[in-house]
Amino acid sequence: MRALLILYFTQFLKWDDNLSTAVYHTFIALCYLTPILGALIADSWLGKFKTIVSLSIVYTIGQAVTAISSINDLSNSNHDGTPDNIAVHVALSMIGLALIALGTGGIKPCVSAFGGDQFEESQEKQRNRFFSIFYLAINAGSLLSTIITPILRVQECGIHSKQACYPLAFGVPAALMAVALIVFVIGSGMYKKVKPQGNIMAKVVKCIGFAVKNRFRHRSKEFPKREHWLDWAKEKYDERLISQIKMVTRVMFLYIPLPMFWALFDQQGSRWTLQATTMNGKIGILEIQPDQMQTVNAILIVIMVPIVDAVVYPLIAKCGFNFTSLKKMTVGMFLASMAFVVAAIVQVEIDKTLPVFPKGNEVQIKALNIGNENMTIFFPGKTVTLDQISETNEFFTFDVNTLTSINISSNGSPGVPVKYTFEAGHRHTLLVWAPNSYRVIKDGLNQKPEKGQNGIRFVNALDYSFSVTVDGKNYTDITSYNASSYQFLPSGMKHFTLISAGIPENCEKSFKSELGFGSAYTYVIRTQNGCPKEKAFEDISPNTINMALQIPQYFLMTCGEVVFSVTGLEFSYSQAPSNMKSVLQAGWLLTVAVGNIIVLIVAGAGQFSEQWAEYVLFAALLLVVCIIFAIMARFYTYINPAEIEAQFDEEEKKKNPETPDHTMDPVTQTVM
Repeated sequence: MRALLILYFTQFLKWDDNLSTAVYHTFIALCYLTPILGALIADSWLGKFKTIVSLSIVYTIGQAVTAISSINDLSNSNHDGTPDNIAVHVALSMIGLALIALGTGGIKPCVSAFGGDQFEESQEKQRNRFFSIFYLAINAGSLLSTIITPILRVQECGIHSKQACYPLAFGVPAALMAVALIVFVIGSGMYKKVKPQGNIMAKVVKCIGFAVKNRFRHRSKEFPKREHWLDWAKEKYDERLISQIKMVTRVMFLYIPLPMFWALFDQQGSRWTLQATTMNGKIGILEIQPDQMQTVNAILIVIMVPIVDAVVYPLIAKCGFNFTSLKKMTVGMFLASMAFVVAAIVQVEIDKTLPVFPKGNEVQIKALNIGNENMTIFFPGKTVTLDQISETNEFFTFDVNTLTSINISSNGSPGVPVKYTFEAGHRHTLLVWAPNSYRVIKDGLNQKPEKGQNGIRFVNALDYSFSVTVDGKNYTDITSYNASSYQFLPSGMKHFTLISAGIPENCEKSFKSELGFGSAYTYVIRTQNGCPKEKAFEDISPNTINMALQIPQYFLMTCGEVVFSVTGLEFSYSQAPSNMKSVLQAGWLLTVAVGNIIVLIVAGAGQFSEQWAEYVLFAALLLVVCIIFAIMARFYTYINPAEIEAQFDEEEKKKNPETPDHTMDPVTQTVM
């Protein structure tokens, strides 16, 4: 779903890039804040299995509501193809996304921890392999969704007007989630289920609070220092709980720098997708949509996880290098930083191909001769002669204050001045068809078409009016020697149909044209052999930088993800005490939420005029954080929570030899 969310915001709800990016990252942040709630419910109340089932239902309902919100006919009472009340769609989509955030966030820490629970402490190697396979499975699903959902999106559907099929793109994942939930419940009897052990989070908070208060009360020098600040809770809480909290806080401290990695990683779905919209998606015989570029990440994950797990890590071990979990995560952060350096380089190359538009007091003018004789145009400081049905090679730039006069002449006739007040900061087209017959058109296109679409307009050089239809869009009643406004079409082969009572019956009334990415064209319709004939003029050249150039940045980011994220999941589980596995998994996921909040702050506060500069800033920030994390990791000591808890069990047995062991995790398991 995330693969098309940013495009749903910009193309269906008509939000601009900044608002879409802000809402997108707010949604992602919510998806990674709610794991705390899911972990508390699982460890304290329902247990992991019931929590997964309950919140999966919430998730499925949220997907269904989001699908309903994207139905164009929901508020399109006049059947014109545009929702009459966009607020209804926004409200429903926000409700749907909130339910999705609650559902998906709530099950995130439970699913991985529930999988880890299926292994004994002696099966560390198998458990590590599980986390790799678990991450591989997630990304295999992501791969399928990023391939299929854009295909579903570009289908046309609707009752009264055909639109991009967002309801289908959102609805299919909802149906698949319902099926997956049923399959998961059917396998209930095969799972090992660790029972919840009460409100452990409340105990943790109270213990920490008491330790802080007790330390403050005994702050004078007459009281001897204790080894750890949590040891000040010993007067009220037992050694086992204090030791468990120490394990958690030591790992949580390491989490502090990690959000910066996610701040970069999750921009694949926002800034990198928007970058792809300014590129050419034609790769060989394939035509890639901007939101499909994220499939590169999923494909590389499916390839790289087994390679890294089965080849790279064993080779490093054979070389005698102790490649610990925290070292792996440090390398992952560095690779992600380099991915954004590459993204900045690609952005610089894109910027070189962008057209120059007028700024400040500048105006740009292009002349287009739609008449049947040659025309000479006298601009300040330059003169151009245009053949029949031809235009100037470029837009000429002038200062509006010094644009004194423009004159039109033909075959030596006296020059006719153009009487028009040009508007600063805009492009204009001067249509001429005789020395004293002209029209100035303000183009209204002051930037390259967004989302890789193509701006198309028509100029009528006929003696009668006509209309044009293409891809469900209508250019209505274009009068003689006049121009339509631009309308925007996606890439691909387009079939244009002319509609007019003035077209002779024996004439062809349609033509086709192949559109690229991010271009703008003017189609002049003139008479040839008694029939209307089109001629295309390029106003803005199509995108030339190929989307394939994004592959290196995706490769670096994916390599970083493999060694950072998979390792982080396993590290969080292995270093957590038995009764706080979900809580620490939620803490790990919380770093993703904070990372998305960082994107909102930096992107909102920075307001960079150049996108490459924002990429460089993020790369530099992560590089600094990477160094800090490496220093922190250097002083971390790995522990085995199971061994520590076993020692407490032994001590309790010695103190109470007749008391049965009640400290082990209660487990229910059906023997198959």
